[in-house]
Parts: sequence; structure tokens; C-alpha cells
Amino acid sequence: MTGKGRELADMMERRKVDILCVQETRWKGSKARSIGAGFKLFYYGVDSKRNGVGVVLKEEFVRNVLEVKRVSDRVMSLKLEIEGVMLNVVSGYAPQVGCELEEKERFWSELDEVMRVVIGADFNGHVGEGNTGDEEVMGKFGVKERNLEGQMVVDFAKRMDMGVVNTYFKKREEHRVTYKSGGRRTQVDYILCRRGNLKEISDCKVVVGESVARQHRMVVCRMTLMVCKKKKRSEIEKKTKWWKLKKEECCEEFRQKLRQALGGQVVLPDDWETTAEVIRETGRKVLGVSSGRRKEDKETWWWNEEVQDSIQRKRLAKKKWDMDRAEENRQEYKELQRRVKREVSKAKQKAYDELYTRLDTREGEKDLYRLARQRGSRWEGCAAS
Repeated sequence: MTGKGRELADMMERRKVDILCVQETRWKGSKARSIGAGFKLFYYGVDSKRNGVGVVLKEEFVRNVLEVKRVSDRVMSLKLEIEGVMLNVVSGYAPQVGCELEEKERFWSELDEVMRVVIGADFNGHVGEGNTGDEEVMGKFGVKERNLEGQMVVDFAKRMDMGVVNTYFKKREEHRVTYKSGGRRTQVDYILCRRGNLKEISDCKVVVGESVARQHRMVVCRMTLMVCKKKKRSEIEKKTKWWKLKKEECCEEFRQKLRQALGGQVVLPDDWETTAEVIRETGRKVLGVSSGRRKEDKETWWWNEEVQDSIQRKRLAKKKWDMDRAEENRQEYKELQRRVKREVSKAKQKAYDELYTRLDTREGEKDLYRLARQRGSRWEGCAAS
């Protein structure tokens, strides 16, 4: 990374890359710094001569960073929240082929510890071409033959239910080779993501023709985040009134209709998804569904038309006073404020009078429970004081 920060940022801007995992940065420290062109690098290293990992973010996403986990100079992760979607990005740098087995095992153990959604890493292993026996975690489009380190990558993907993204897209070999030095051309850098997120990735390839890294090439994948829109507060899901099954007549009717819908079978079919849908549909028809409208606020169950009318007049008076600060407009607004208070007080008193009259009746039972819930917290407060 030394002396290449701005060049890397310019390349990301030109290639329209928002997030980039970098390895072998050889920067000592645990920091974050701007590298220009609107990009920021989060990095970690303990030696300026070897190892080091980092993640570069477009600055508009920096404020979305929730956590930076620097596990070692070979593994680090960033947790981001983008429009309600949680994204964990892991940058890893696996030990080379000649390293001790203990060091390799430590790397995979550290990788296990961090949360995984998307991993961009120099794994220093060849997963190889073809996917016989490993179809669930990789495609056919690797490079050459698999080695021991590549088998570790595949085993890790199986253990974590991830997919090796590079291998799913058919590209010319030039766009699959990630490492090129002299006569050596191979694939050692990979992007991994959860198998459930593979459908969100539309392309993955190696970028050629860039000179930021001397031997390694940048691997880029295009991912579209599926943003789940939150329901508006006014949009409440309509629910089946399953509670009606407490009544014997409803329960018996539901049982008969369900048996008819299942073709008179007493034993449920093995296909549970189909059976469950039949049960849900029968429940909707027999028991009905809720309106989906917001329930009346428990604190304003006494609300009536007189109160609403007074509040509307007060609102108009406030608007009139805001437009014209005349004293008479101010007095009108103040008077309507006092009137609203009186109307609210009268409405509450009237509602409670009616409630007390009904307490001895069967119909008043629900009102009693409602009053108890409404007053409960206040009584507790008085007792505590």
C-alpha cells in the first residue's frame, strides 16, 4: 500500500467499486485513513515488512460502519448497515504454500471466529477447474488443478455454507487468473459469500490492465442488496382469527371444512407445505381475518366527535396566528386551547360515568379490564412513592 493509496482510490472510482478487500498491505498499525478520491481505508498490521489486511470503503458508506474487528494481521472484518441490510465484509490473507501447517490452521481458526457474509481474500490456494462432488459450494470455472491449500478453501466453504463466487461465472481464462508472475498463471484470490446470497450476485470477474498490484489482480463481483422495505405504521398485516377455535362450534366447523378441503382424509398428507397452505386458507374462510386497521389507542378510548372538532378549530386558529401575529388571533388561539382542555376533561368524565354504570353488567367486563390496564402503571407509581 505504501505510495499506492491514491492510485488505488482512482482505480476504484474508475471501476465503480464501492468496497475493496486488500491483503499484504505491509502497513503497521490499527487505524483508518483517507486515501483520496472519496475513499477510506481501514487496516491492521503488526509488521511493515509482511502481511497486513484492510478494507477500503467509499466514504458515503463510512458512516454505515457499525463495527471494525481486527482479529490479526491476516484477518479483519467490517460490519455495515446499508438501508437496513446488515453486511459483514471480511478481508483475509492465507499463509503461503511453504508456511508451517500450524500457521495455516491458525488462519482458518481466526476466519471461523469472524461473522461471515462476504469474504474477499488471498487464500494462496488453487480450488481447481471443475466441481465434481463440490457442486453445492463452487462452480466449474476455476483454473488448473486443486492443491492442498485449495482443498482447505473448499472445506471452509462447506463448513460455513458459503460459495466460491469466482467459479460460478464462465469467463475467458484471462478473466479468471488472479495471480500472474513470469510464466505462472493461476487463481489464488477468491470472493466467498453465503450460499443464500449467491442469487444477489450478477457477475464476478478479474480486472486486467491495472498496475496497482505488481502480481495480483483485482477480483470484482457485482452484488445487488435486496432491501426489505419496512411496513408503514398504518399498514398492519391482516391476521387469521385463530382464537375463535376456543369456541366449540367454530372448532367443529373448522374441522369439517378442513377434512373436506383435504379430500376426506383423516391422516394429513406427507407434503407439509401444501397441507399448511390448505389449513391457512380454510382458517381464513371459516374464522375470518382481522381488518388490518390500527387498533384504537388505549389512552384515548374516550375520544369523541366534540373533542376532535375542538382540536380541529384550535389547529386552524394556530395556523391563522402563525400567518398573522395580531393580538386578536393570539387571544382566539389561547381561548381555543382552554376550550380543548375543557372538552377533553368533559369527555373523560362522561366516559368514566358510563363505564361505572356498566361495571355491574356483563357487557362492562371488557371495559373494566381496559380501565385496570390503563390505570395499572399509575397505581404502581403512587405505591412506589
